[in-house]
Amino acid sequence: MTSNINPNNIDGTYPVAGQDNNSQGFRDNFTNTKTNFQYAANEITDLQNNVLLKSALSGGTLDNDMLGSLIYNGTVADFGLVRVALGTVSGSQTINYAAGHFHTLTTAGSVSLGFSNFPASGTTGIVFVQVTVASTSHTLTFPAAVSVNAQGIQGLNASTNVITFAAVGTYLFQFITSDGGTTITVVESNKEIAPFNNSSESLAASGGANLALTTSYFTTAATGETATLAAGTNGQVKVLAYYAEGNSADTRIFTVTNAGWKASGTGTVTFTEFGQTATLMYINSKWFVIAVGPGASNTFPTLA
Repeated sequence: MTSNINPNNIDGTYPVAGQDNNSQGFRDNFTNTKTNFQYAANEITDLQNNVLLKSALSGGTLDNDMLGSLIYNGTVADFGLVRVALGTVSGSQTINYAAGHFHTLTTAGSVSLGFSNFPASGTTGIVFVQVTVASTSHTLTFPAAVSVNAQGIQGLNASTNVITFAAVGTYLFQFITSDGGTTITVVESNKEIAPFNNSSESLAASGGANLALTTSYFTTAATGETATLAAGTNGQVKVLAYYAEGNSADTRIFTVTNAGWKASGTGTVTFTEFGQTATLMYINSKWFVIAVGPGASNTFPTLA
């Protein structure tokens, strides 16, 4: 805006020293001075009401609400997201976009998420939710609006929008909407629940394969060694790899819960030669072998 203050309407040469001066000149100067003071007061008040401030003005409270005004063609640095700590919770939990864009919670039981105060349609809203799962018995339910990209999330039942976790730990999700929350895209931001996440373990004889890790590799020292693979979560991928053997007679037999190659119950995968691999995927509550790799003599693991 252009200031209305006009210093040129005040006659700085009036009154003239040493002569009789018309009193109208005094009145004009006083009137114009008063008018300029009023302009100044109005403009300062307008600035106080509308500018962004580093701290509150004396006697006031800080309010940098920009009421949806556009900021453009700028460079920013050292900005942060407001963190909203929901605590240790269970049941229905509302993610309030207006309160902050990074929410955290720890499960005390199963949790159902809801969202509020997303920006109006036409503006994209993005919020992060960090969930620390304290028990694999605790599930996480998304609202029905979370319908884009959800299918690929490991452990998610697409018909109910409920995630069953394979392991305890901290999981990070990003939720994005451009239509006021009617349709929400979800992105899993951490590797822990990704189907292939470069995580692995060395699995000892008689051990249970860790469902939180993608690959379990093993070295044998005897014939008839055993191991187990428990029920997974839908979409989960598990790789079993025969890494090394003590002698050529060694074997490792995995008992697999909910084996897809059986009508019901458990099945087995038997490894007889180092180098053999089996890749399984948990589909509709069963483990299916989707690939096998040969051993040193071109033999393959067997199913029973």
